[in-house]
Amino acid sequence: MKPKVKPYVDEIMAYVPGKSATSEGRKLIKLSANESPLGASPAALKAMGEANTPEFYPDPGSDALRAELAKLHGLEMNRIICGTGSDELLNVAAQTFCGIGDEALQTQFTFMMYKIAVQRVGATMVTAPAVNFGTDVDILLDHVTQRTKIVFLANPNNPTGTYLPRQDIARLHAGLPKDVLFVLDQAYAEFLPEGEDDGGMELARTSDNVLVTRTFSKVYGLAGQRIGYATGAQEIIDAMYRIRGPFSVNSVGLAAAIAATKDQAFVHAVRDHTISERARFTAAMDALGNHGISCVPSEANFVFIQFEGALSAQTARDAIADAGYAVRDFPVPGLDHALRITIGTTEQMDDIIATIRKAAEAT
Repeated sequence: MKPKVKPYVDEIMAYVPGKSATSEGRKLIKLSANESPLGASPAALKAMGEANTPEFYPDPGSDALRAELAKLHGLEMNRIICGTGSDELLNVAAQTFCGIGDEALQTQFTFMMYKIAVQRVGATMVTAPAVNFGTDVDILLDHVTQRTKIVFLANPNNPTGTYLPRQDIARLHAGLPKDVLFVLDQAYAEFLPEGEDDGGMELARTSDNVLVTRTFSKVYGLAGQRIGYATGAQEIIDAMYRIRGPFSVNSVGLAAAIAATKDQAFVHAVRDHTISERARFTAAMDALGNHGISCVPSEANFVFIQFEGALSAQTARDAIADAGYAVRDFPVPGLDHALRITIGTTEQMDDIIATIRKAAEAT
């Protein structure tokens, strides 16, 4: 006799992070995990250096950070919850609103952690077919059943970069039953052009069934500190607090996130760099269309590139690794012809462009 793993846990396929080295152990420049090539705000780095009380537990409520986030987004502080990255909060949402016999819903080709969060509580993840690697509102709504408890949507989507504008998000929300929680994952929202907004924060303020999650791992350059936050109706946040770990955000991370939130000029600079380099990189890839290379339009800090000619995604990945870079491949049906490449510095993107062009012209 020995302890038995729950059958629904035994079925989980573990999340595989983006690689940072070759199979032989050679270190690569990491453009596989959508981390920021520009790092963190100098103010955040300074705050991290000054957070020197490791003997004490961190603030269990992350009050100072929630206060800054409330000012930034025009929210009520008590309707914000912080966690160990948005991943923790996605898991807590599933634990709070799903269980054995329930269903959750997502679109095909999206963030793997949604399914893991749902499976770990014994619920079933239903996947609606994607259209052009993105969400079709009508198809998603057609898959809602009486057993559906949560709908997960990444906007912009990871790994494809697709984006639903405000009117589609509003239509999706309006079409959901009132007792279904709509989890809108805005991990990449800061990379949208200035003034562009899918309306998620407004829905979270005014609706009883919307939870918006965000992270400091992307545009803020604080992936190593593991800080995320979510906002929604008071009842949703209060319920999530009951099961979230009491000290899940560490003191150094809190100090960094508070300073980073105040330094929106740095955020805007990272966004502007990303949009500019993304456009330049996409144009360079689309210029290789005669080699079967194309990009899915992206609103995130990465580009999803399809290789449908003589140059395969695997050969391109290996050529890029030989040039010193790690990018993300997806050895699963429907995605195995593509690579996801994080937007790096100008010099890094020049290297990637030259490498893919050379590989394409050699095939």
